Amino acid sequence: AMENTRRIKILEGWVRDQEILRARIDSGIELSRKSSVKIKVTDAAGKPIPGAKITLKQKTHDFKYGANIFLLDELPDEERNAEHRRIFAESFNLATVPFYWDTLEPVKGQPRYGKDSPKVYRRPAIDLCLEYCRENGIEPKAHCLVYDKFRPKWVPMDEQGARDAYLARMENLAEHYADKINMWEVTNETLFPINHNCTNSMFYMAKDHVEWSFAQAERLFPKNRLIINETQDNIFEMNFGTRSPYYMQIDRLLRDGTRIDGIGMQYHSFFKKELEESYIPTRYAPQFLLEVFDLYARFDKPMQITEMTIPCYDEGEAGQDLQAEILKCVYSMWFSMPLMEAIVYWNVADGYTYVDPNSDWNENYYAGGLLNHDLSLKPAMQMIQTLFGKTWRTNLQTETGADGSAWVRGFHGHYDVEITAGGTTQTVPLHIAKNGPKDCALVVK
Repeated sequence: AMENTRRIKILEGWVRDQEILRARIDSGIELSRKSSVKIKVTDAAGKPIPGAKITLKQKTHDFKYGANIFLLDELPDEERNAEHRRIFAESFNLATVPFYWDTLEPVKGQPRYGKDSPKVYRRPAIDLCLEYCRENGIEPKAHCLVYDKFRPKWVPMDEQGARDAYLARMENLAEHYADKINMWEVTNETLFPINHNCTNSMFYMAKDHVEWSFAQAERLFPKNRLIINETQDNIFEMNFGTRSPYYMQIDRLLRDGTRIDGIGMQYHSFFKKELEESYIPTRYAPQFLLEVFDLYARFDKPMQITEMTIPCYDEGEAGQDLQAEILKCVYSMWFSMPLMEAIVYWNVADGYTYVDPNSDWNENYYAGGLLNHDLSLKPAMQMIQTLFGKTWRTNLQTETGADGSAWVRGFHGHYDVEITAGGTTQTVPLHIAKNGPKDCALVVK
């Protein structure tokens, strides 16, 4: 009964407004995530072939969905590492790669880029991550250029000293990785109140902290995508329309001519179980969520859910089923939004987060992963695989009319097109893209 009560309360808005939501979500997905293409089949001489059989098989998605890759080769044995590698590649096409400065360059001038770098738990070496991504057709994303909370001990605390050190880091990263990683989160969590225990540098306190960071990034990464990122508290809990802190920050940056290529939004449900009910009117209320995303859509910039966690707490099967249901609700909403371009879950497996003995913060408490500790799939991971592998995937058959052409409509992504005509079958590639060509000619040789 307890489980049932929690479930009813959390899903109440989704159940109550399901008709309105379904209309908005279904139409949003149909219009934003799919396109129609006219395929014309001709022979080598350019003559149309009527009655040719066309089979479309979608291989990849243009929309990005992923998680952090912090557990890559970090598990206790080879068997589990191989299993984690397999599941990640089967489930995702985007990976957040750890560029936390304190663990990337603990010793000044000795960055942990190479595969053979000294190991640091949950911080796999950059080149190892990139090699894995390359081998599996996964896009890497860098998290993050300027994040003062994770600054090495050797970085000066004074403003100019810190700026100089940050600039040297950014120049070094640009030199090594600008051509290997397209997406870079430039700043992260800059709206947090200043820590009173003096862990922030004076540069973090500077009024142009964010502006300066983006200006350097724009200069050093001219061809890359530059993303701003912020916590859930400053987006969902601190929602005052156009006077919301994050909205005002982005508004000011854009007015000042700062180049922002993507708006990153975290969606961690990191609240204790006994406090969950007080968050339902914001975090789990669909009409409220739509208001928030419609607000940020005013900037007309691509949006990303950059980090997210949905807790299971200690609720066993019922908690896991509810996690999967919440995930389906919010993923469907986000996938339907024209400006959304990526959804990144945070921790993949339960129970592997580092616990700081000097802090009461413990991510493992939330049991918010997509896999159990033994790497078996939770219903939430099965849901992600189903959504992107079946529900939102196009596989269809049709045939050409008298003029040798046929219209097809599919989710944006790369396809194999099989054409059967005159007793032979050929496979040709096709990319159905958001702003791609609306017709294509396929030649049967």
